[in-house]
Parts: sequence; structure tokens; C-alpha cells
Amino acid sequence: MNAEVSIFGVFAPSLLLCAPVAYLLAVGIKQMLATVGFYDLVWHRSLFNFAMFVCLLGAIEILLSKVLP
Repeated sequence: MNAEVSIFGVFAPSLLLCAPVAYLLAVGIKQMLATVGFYDLVWHRSLFNFAMFVCLLGAIEILLSKVLP
């Protein structure tokens, strides 16, 4: 999705607007994984969290590109 959104006359890329949503989802998933003890199986926790954020951001962008023409 290469669309830009106008916020009070300032054009912002849609990726910039989806990033906070992906971050909040990543924080929630991170807390659930920590509660379950999943991070005992992960070699590099920070790298895993960053990769999870990137995957969530990409998934949100793909979903929005399908929903919004």
C-alpha cells in the first residue's frame, strides 16, 4: 500500500500510521509469550521481538491494502 493519508494538510505515509498499531500488538504478544515461558526457547530475545514487529507491520499493511483500494 503506497497510499498517503492527509492529516491537517500534511501527507503521512500509511506505513507510519500502521507502525503504532503493530507496536501495540507486538507488546501484547510479547507479554503473552513471556507469561507462557516461550522466551526460554528463543536464542536472541531482542532480535525475535524486532522480527515479530516487522512481520506484524507487514501483515497489517497487506490487510489494509486488500481492504482499502
